Amino acid sequence: MNTDEHRPAHDHETAHGHHASADGATLTRTAIQATLHCLTGCAIGEVLGLAIATALGWGDMASIALAVALAFFFGYLLTSLPLLRSGLPRREVVRLALAADTISITTMEVIDNLIMLVVPGAMAAGLGDPLFWGALTAALFLAFWITVPINRWLIARGRGHAVVHAHH
Repeated sequence: MNTDEHRPAHDHETAHGHHASADGATLTRTAIQATLHCLTGCAIGEVLGLAIATALGWGDMASIALAVALAFFFGYLLTSLPLLRSGLPRREVVRLALAADTISITTMEVIDNLIMLVVPGAMAAGLGDPLFWGALTAALFLAFWITVPINRWLIARGRGHAVVHAHH
């Protein structure tokens, strides 16, 4: 028995082209765009957090904690601003931002911070050291490509960044 035959024609996944049977290339493009959006917020938070913590001489865990907090802040902010401009109530914006970005940001943050920790000397390198910027660039690059298939899977099921598409 095909369960799709019993699915209402107006459900979220079908209405927004996120059904698992949607064109694979379109789904992948959407996932890449969603991940780039997430990467922007993560990168702003990571760079700012690690730069502040490095300048203040903080240890690895304090540096990572600040970078992660700022990555979530900027990731959610980038999702929230257009939703707020569209007139949605703040409570709905918060709900949508959390649903859209939490898994993506969490995945990126785990990956990029693990990489920063395992690259010898990366966390101890100063802001003027190419090792710091090279490791951070590589960490964000790898985090991006690991997160794309996760976002693709979520979007195909009407979750993740797909929840904000109805409001764009």
